[in-house]
Amino acid sequence: MQIGVIGLGRMGGNIARRLIRNGHEVVAYDRDSKAVASLKGDGATGAGDVATLAQHLRPPRAVWVMLPAGKITENAIVALGKILAPGDVVLDGGNTFWKDDIRRAKFLNERKIHHIDVGTSGGTWGLDRGYCMMIGGAKETVARLDPIFCALAPGIGNLARTPGRDGRDPRAEHGYIHAGPHGAGHFVKMVHNGIEYGLMQAFAEGFDILKNANSDKLPEDERFDFDLTDIAEVWRRGSVISAWLLDLTASALTADPKLEGFEGVVEDSGEGRWTIMAAIEEAVPADVLSAALYTRFRSRRDHTFAEKILSAMRKGFGSHVEPRIHRSAEPP
Repeated sequence: MQIGVIGLGRMGGNIARRLIRNGHEVVAYDRDSKAVASLKGDGATGAGDVATLAQHLRPPRAVWVMLPAGKITENAIVALGKILAPGDVVLDGGNTFWKDDIRRAKFLNERKIHHIDVGTSGGTWGLDRGYCMMIGGAKETVARLDPIFCALAPGIGNLARTPGRDGRDPRAEHGYIHAGPHGAGHFVKMVHNGIEYGLMQAFAEGFDILKNANSDKLPEDERFDFDLTDIAEVWRRGSVISAWLLDLTASALTADPKLEGFEGVVEDSGEGRWTIMAAIEEAVPADVLSAALYTRFRSRRDHTFAEKILSAMRKGFGSHVEPRIHRSAEPP
């Protein structure tokens, strides 16, 4: 298939490359001409602006928008709404707020342009591992784009099949699902990221407890000087808490056992807040997820080894770099 990709950052560029690897034709645009040139070297057709990208695509056209949530995505979709024609499709693969999907789908529908929201997980590793996708939109439009989703998804791989799944939608086993109507894909991805916050916080607190088991505040005969690097490694192998986040933690501790390269300032990208907002609207208790979010807020004023673990994991899966906070500028 042919598809346009707008936004060639950490994930957008690799999404385009994975599609090219799997035989799809990609027309690419980014404000950074160097990013476009790099992708042209990998086999894409480059475009100097959105209008040119649209001209290179054959109808019915499909354009994947991979931009930060908020105004920049809004502007891109509005621009596409003015350029594309009835029957064309706009896919939003960023971390958009699901209620914005519903509003934008209505805007595009007035022009008879389809809207698909794609909650996309895989970070900077997706080029080789594939992307887990949670998709929202009309069933017929999602089905039409299945070759794109299939190419991006990780596939069954070496994971054992879950017993009893015979007769169910096979796409879930391949790493992507049609979650429901407009907004459903990003809603599921939002909760996914909220859970991610909680899992990361659990690992971070656990390693902080292990690190402080040698505190001089404890009786001398009750102190332990643990090797956190080896503990992370042994937990990876056969334990019930083995996970990719633990893999990333083990890698970070091996490279920097005291995590001295991290300050412990932990950002949040929005989905954790939106998950808590949804929990409030649904009157669903979300104690762990709320606490994990508030810990990130606290980390910007005062942080511990636990927050360094969080920062290390974020750098591992998404190449997120800590912001540098000047303490003298903080309120008392």
